[in-house]
Amino acid sequence: MVKKWRQQVKRWMAEKLELPADIMMDLPRITMVGHIHIYIENHRGLLAFSDKELRLLLRNGQLVVRGEQFVIKTILPEEILLEGKIRQIVYIDE
Repeated sequence: MVKKWRQQVKRWMAEKLELPADIMMDLPRITMVGHIHIYIENHRGLLAFSDKELRLLLRNGQLVVRGEQFVIKTILPEEILLEGKIRQIVYIDE
């Protein structure tokens, strides 16, 4: 119950202060260019990587990107740039 209340307060503050929701609510920001580039910010770490799948830990779950010919172009503690043929993006809520 406290967790829900906290999220409601964060959402309200983001609206009233005109702050981006991803910053206030600790959500990932995903930017795609067509189906060949995906830039993901605000993740908690790399769980798995192959030339067909990328799996990232999020605050409340995981993000799975599936496709072909994946190459990590940039990786930082909370940011990642992936290139390849992106076929599917799945959010797994925990």
